[in-house]
Amino acid sequence: MPQYPDKPGFDLPDPSPGWPGQIPPATNTPGPSPVAAGGTRLRTAMNLTTGWVALIWTVFLLNIISGGHLNSFGIHPLDPTFLPAVLSAPFLHAGFAHIMGNTTVGVVAAFLIGLSGRRAFFEVTAICIIIGGLGTWLLGGVGTNHIGASGVVYGWMSYLVVRGFYNRSPGQIVVGAILVFSFSGMIHGFLPQTGLSWQGHLFGAVGGVVAGATITSDDPVRTGPRRGRGLP
Repeated sequence: MPQYPDKPGFDLPDPSPGWPGQIPPATNTPGPSPVAAGGTRLRTAMNLTTGWVALIWTVFLLNIISGGHLNSFGIHPLDPTFLPAVLSAPFLHAGFAHIMGNTTVGVVAAFLIGLSGRRAFFEVTAICIIIGGLGTWLLGGVGTNHIGASGVVYGWMSYLVVRGFYNRSPGQIVVGAILVFSFSGMIHGFLPQTGLSWQGHLFGAVGGVVAGATITSDDPVRTGPRRGRGLP
């Protein structure tokens, strides 16, 4: 033990991290490396994309087995009985071409959103389902039945296009521009057409814009705080 130099034998308490004036030893706990973090994001995106594809294809196969009876759980506009179908309609498809179209575009959008994490993926998806479904239920046309994941896909795509502006992220803006160029043909899905749920496409896209403007779980990593929601 340390002693006063002029009073041999007078012992001082043994200094400890909690003793006044003592600075606790620094702990150097390294965080995850950028490579490890990138690998985690990739795995998360792959798992979410695979899970979404497996879900809609499982429901599709069950619908075939049932003789197409599950299609009755689609959205029937302005019918209060079918208001809960807002949650079931996105997982139903009328045929092979229908589900293939939503799968091919959907995997791209789902993967890109999944790179932002599970929370962002589920928040964006929920907003697109609810806003897209309610808009379709209100304005889809009495006597029609709306099914398919295309509303969600349109919502995902519109979210990816606008999120970079809300996040002030140049990288995300570039991704959005590439998507606009690559999938510009999807704009025809907003036009009124017989046998096509253009209302689902339109309101799903509205949901994507709302998601881009409201959620914060998609914030890119940066040193400063994110600005308020809204375009520059």
